[in-house]
Amino acid sequence: MTRNLFHIVLCLILVTVYSSACRKEQPTPKPRGYYRISFPQKAYRMLDKELPYNFNIPVYSFVTPDLLDPDQKEWVTVEIPGNHAQIHISYKKIDHNLSQLIEESRSLAYKHSQKASSIEEQVFIHPAKKTYGTVYTLRGNAASPMQFYLTDSVSHFIRGALYIKEIPNYDSLRPVIKFLSEDMIHLIETTEWKASNGR
Repeated sequence: MTRNLFHIVLCLILVTVYSSACRKEQPTPKPRGYYRISFPQKAYRMLDKELPYNFNIPVYSFVTPDLLDPDQKEWVTVEIPGNHAQIHISYKKIDHNLSQLIEESRSLAYKHSQKASSIEEQVFIHPAKKTYGTVYTLRGNAASPMQFYLTDSVSHFIRGALYIKEIPNYDSLRPVIKFLSEDMIHLIETTEWKASNGR
């Protein structure tokens, strides 16, 4: 009787060991990760176009006329293909409408407030170049993470907006946004106005 009990227990142990060894391990999901992004080295060149303004753009970018509004000859798009990004630049000549242009720029930035978790405004003043404006930094899943306007308060007014042609996911795009924000700041700091005809 004891011997039979011993064989039964031994058989149960062997069956248990065998079945656990043959059982496939359940896969565990990997934590969510993001692709490693490599960036080119920072270097800049002058825009150098027949426009009433000038600024520095990254050497890894190129400039095209604004395809959304081709009638506006002084509007351009700075294409940054390596990061699927564009900086849209629009230009308007001031004609007793500076406050209206400023308010339009502010409204366009705040149109993204539904998706943005916060919007920071920073005043920009460069008296030596007669350039004044505001930079809007949008955090969160907004389509445009950075916008600005610049003016000489007399004749010239430009507005810029950075767009990344990817699904807006702030966490995954954060390194790209940081990299391109530095280019936007450099563009803003190097903006100069060309003399208007007759002035």
